[in-house]
Amino acid sequence: MSPSTTTTSVPKRVVLLRRPLRALSRYFSGLLDRVRPSETTTLLFTAILVGAVTGLAAILFIQLIDGITVVGFGWIPELLPATGRWWLIVVPALGGLVAGPIIARFAREAKGHGVPEVMQALALNRGVIRPRVAVAKIVASSFCIGTGGSAGREGPIVQVGSTLGSTIGQLLRLSEERVRNLVACGAAAGVAATFNAPIAGVAFAMEVLAGDLGLGILSNVVLSSVTASIVSQHFLGDEHAFRMPAYDLNSPVEILFYAVLGGLAALVGVAFIRVLYRSEDLFDNWRGVPLWLKPAIGGLLLGLVAFVYPMALQHAPDVGADQARSALPLIENIPHVFGSGFSTIEQALGGPQPWALLAALIVLKMVATSLTLGSGNSGGVFAPSLFMGAMTGGLFGVGVNALFPELAPHPGAYALAGMAAVFSAAARAPLTAILIAFEMSHDYAVILPLMATTIAATMLASRLHPESIYSLKLVRRGIRLLKGRDVDVMDSVLVRDIMNRRPPTVPPTMTLGELEHYFIANHRHGVVVVDDAGDLVGIVTLQDLAQAKSEADWEDGAVGDVMIRTLLTAYPDETMGAALGRMAARDVGRLPVVDRENPKRLVGLIRRPDLARAYQRGLIGRQELRERSTQRHLSTGTGTEPLELVVEAGSEVAGQRVRDLELPPGVLLTTRRRGAVQQLLHGKDILEVGDTVRALAEPGVVDAVRGAFAGGRTADAHE
Repeated sequence: MSPSTTTTSVPKRVVLLRRPLRALSRYFSGLLDRVRPSETTTLLFTAILVGAVTGLAAILFIQLIDGITVVGFGWIPELLPATGRWWLIVVPALGGLVAGPIIARFAREAKGHGVPEVMQALALNRGVIRPRVAVAKIVASSFCIGTGGSAGREGPIVQVGSTLGSTIGQLLRLSEERVRNLVACGAAAGVAATFNAPIAGVAFAMEVLAGDLGLGILSNVVLSSVTASIVSQHFLGDEHAFRMPAYDLNSPVEILFYAVLGGLAALVGVAFIRVLYRSEDLFDNWRGVPLWLKPAIGGLLLGLVAFVYPMALQHAPDVGADQARSALPLIENIPHVFGSGFSTIEQALGGPQPWALLAALIVLKMVATSLTLGSGNSGGVFAPSLFMGAMTGGLFGVGVNALFPELAPHPGAYALAGMAAVFSAAARAPLTAILIAFEMSHDYAVILPLMATTIAATMLASRLHPESIYSLKLVRRGIRLLKGRDVDVMDSVLVRDIMNRRPPTVPPTMTLGELEHYFIANHRHGVVVVDDAGDLVGIVTLQDLAQAKSEADWEDGAVGDVMIRTLLTAYPDETMGAALGRMAARDVGRLPVVDRENPKRLVGLIRRPDLARAYQRGLIGRQELRERSTQRHLSTGTGTEPLELVVEAGSEVAGQRVRDLELPPGVLLTTRRRGAVQQLLHGKDILEVGDTVRALAEPGVVDAVRGAFAGGRTADAHE
């Protein structure tokens, strides 16, 4: 069978699931066509529906987590009393054994904290998310968090709400823009239902997912968020996530203290980003261990940490056995770093805690979350950020109170501000952070401290680390977003990919007469000037030469006398979009590229003609990203693996028509890129050396397919 017609087998259970969904889609879209409601009515109704369904999903999610926690840390230890505290090591590993196969076999989008996958769906997949992601995320995250996994429930419910919004939009066969709108509605509803904070939910959808929401679309997001909050209040009660005393600003001088706290929070937030992704890299690069098993290994390591640290912590200054939580029963002494840690956050918000406990928990929570999510388990980073922020603020508040008791009498107020600041430093969402903290406290007096701390943290964190904890995952996939959209194509191309690495140069001692002959002979309007040491000293253009001609004996003048010495430059690792903005602002036709570590060292040159090439490259890159996203969607739905293959000289496929290739069953060749041209593959197409082919293959035939494209292989390489 030729690979052009070969299809990967779709599991029967997947087909059975798709049939009722298609039937529902036909029914509801047909009903919509018959009723023909106005666009406003449709959007408002679907927004309310998404909010209500997401609110119910959040309630189910919270109840599942609580139930699993009771079983894992209450019932089972009572049935097996001999296990004692050793059961703490086992429970997270068991949770990983349940969540791991669900993620690996059912929906890989459920891996990690989920928000980047929603951002990618909005930017590249027209807001389309597979319905099964909601089921997988709820079940996997419930077992992860319920068995002690250090993760939050907010990220999962954001992904679940977004998936429900996308599913409703797909069932009704709404336009791409409406589906994207419902995805944002679901995300806002998820935050609102979890925290009972509808305004913060809207802010999250605006800041993190879809920053370009218009007024009409924004109203739908608000409606969905409020609906989810009402549903959550009806079933769970009108209580806020945390109970805390009322705080106020004791003195205007305290604003300075809060700004300093913002700087410390930025350091913690950036450290969290780096440690988490370092842990992900370690687990992802761990070959030989199946994906489904890694969450259990991460859970085992987490359990070891949770077993050891309370015994050590109870010997720290002012920390007793109760605060260290080293006793039995487990259900009343679950380690601080397990789960979302809301009870520990509430204690820090309520008043001063031992400084040794607070300092230790900042580091321990960072390690625990990195082990949980880095190993591929399912949960959010929202709650861990709040946890580390509360500990950071509480520790800072204890210190400031000890030094200035009259100026800073309430350490708990600093815990509240720190909680918002660390989340904002990690997520780059200051408005969301401020509103969540405000909606939890309902005290206008905390607004100024929150703003000072959060803005300081966000600004410093942006300087220390350019990407947020959400966007970094997408950047690693080659996706750069701005306001929820794929950025301008020029921002997806780096300067080093376009620049002329060997630009022509002239010395500053060259005479102007020689320069004129140089311009005429080389058809140039400008050239870079470097000295004898090779350092960049200026640029001289045709306009500079024309102005010099008004002088007598101009031909004997030196280039160094007329060249431009104050230069705009670019760096190889910045985007062409940034370089283009600099060129446009000053209307210059060329931009020297210099080494970031040594700004005098010339490494390249960008000219106006290079901009068209950069734009073309950006378009190709965007097309490839969309295709990769589509292939990833197909591969996770059918159990196949996406491949990128290069036709090598001497390979068995070189020079062959697609329909004549003898590849094993279970392979589908999809597209080919030849130079700057990318196209779908058909049976009549001939593969040539150097072609880049994308394919989907069943796991058992991957090596055979790669062998067929490799050089020097025989025709029976796959046998």
